[in-house]
Amino acid sequence: MMRMKYKFTLASFIFLTFFISVTDTAEAQLPVTDTAKKILPPVRKFYVGTALDGGIFSTALIKQTVTSLTNPPVQSTTNTIGIIRFTYFFNFGVTFNLNFSRHIGIFSGIDVKNIGYIDKDNGQETVKRRSYNIGAPLGIKIGNMVTKKPYVFLGGGIDLPFNYKEKTFVVRDEKTKFNEWFSQRTAATMPYVFAGFAINHGITFKVQYYPGNFLNPNYTNNGAQPYAGTTVNLILFSLGYAIPLSKKHDIVKEHVADLKTNN
Repeated sequence: MMRMKYKFTLASFIFLTFFISVTDTAEAQLPVTDTAKKILPPVRKFYVGTALDGGIFSTALIKQTVTSLTNPPVQSTTNTIGIIRFTYFFNFGVTFNLNFSRHIGIFSGIDVKNIGYIDKDNGQETVKRRSYNIGAPLGIKIGNMVTKKPYVFLGGGIDLPFNYKEKTFVVRDEKTKFNEWFSQRTAATMPYVFAGFAINHGITFKVQYYPGNFLNPNYTNNGAQPYAGTTVNLILFSLGYAIPLSKKHDIVKEHVADLKTNN
């Protein structure tokens, strides 16, 4: 009986050793697949952020048409570019951002900005004209919606001017100036289009163009029309900082990337 038990145990050991050897050999001949999962950083679905305008460099395309008093009258037209103007005060606002996925989103918002241009009139006087505007942009973002990653954006919006200021001088220390609330010297509404991009840490660069006339050529003061025949199209180059204002947020569904390597 002991001999039979011994023979059975020995046979089982031999069979088990053979089975393991065959299995290892078969697995060695098959390709091995290792699957690792990498959870990508979360993307904010909706958040409130800072506006896209901080420091603004502005200029303008200026077209002036003058009609002579001769008989018959003769018209002459000049096209110039305004002197670059820079301002960082008083530009602020907020944006409302909605991301549909990791690579596309939309935004709107409300902002206040200081825009205008510098020109020289026929008497070589330097003229500075600016307005404070409240505006609402609407745009689309394309790129990487992860915080601090690059993306491009474009869209349009509309501004409503609420304060106008004008300075005129030949010598800087000898100037005349005035400002008016809700002035009729500018257009009542100022639509615009824009395009730009954001780089790491939310720094933004934007170009903005106003296709309508900044000035109101029909404005009349004491029987005179100082802006008649003048068309001013503003161009803005702005540097901003688009960052979320809150830490709590909803996130777009986390994506899991499957990384497969074959050996």
